[in-house]
Amino acid sequence: MSILVDHEIRDEVASGKLILDPFEASLIQPNSYDVRLSERFSWHERSEEVIDPYQSETVLSSLVHVSQESIVLKPGEFILGATLEKVCLPRDIVGQLTGKSSLARLGVMVHVTAGFIDAGFSHPPAQITLEIVNVGNRPVRLHAGMPIGQMVFTRTAPCQMAYNEKPGAKYNGQPAAAHSRYYLNNV
Repeated sequence: MSILVDHEIRDEVASGKLILDPFEASLIQPNSYDVRLSERFSWHERSEEVIDPYQSETVLSSLVHVSQESIVLKPGEFILGATLEKVCLPRDIVGQLTGKSSLARLGVMVHVTAGFIDAGFSHPPAQITLEIVNVGNRPVRLHAGMPIGQMVFTRTAPCQMAYNEKPGAKYNGQPAAAHSRYYLNNV
């Protein structure tokens, strides 16, 4: 297992094994690729209604979906965003999404806990949903198109069953800023 470096990322994209669409060579870093923020955001309206992850109606109620060029995230607020790039990983490369340190220094966390992307995500290529929260003391404006995070790619042994081949791969081909589908686990 090894982390892909700049020329390896470029080679994997050129070969068509790793899809980052739209791809810009200028976003390649020594050991990662900068992903940008799309213009699509969603969140739950503030409410006292309890969300039960096993009950789809509570997960899907009070959702707001917007498409806009920027959004102001106040301290303590949580929203879902998405990468501008659609991603498709081969069965021998996993992804790890990390935040940009410059945004972290403003209090913005871009993936809360879900930064791991399985080999075989996603066929067809799909945007990565970002769990964004402002843990800082001041509101922060986020702009569509700005670099929001870094994808680190690690080559592994080819997996026996890629993510897109799993029965019930609930986020395969997901739309931008896709909400939790945890309730599909309660079958």
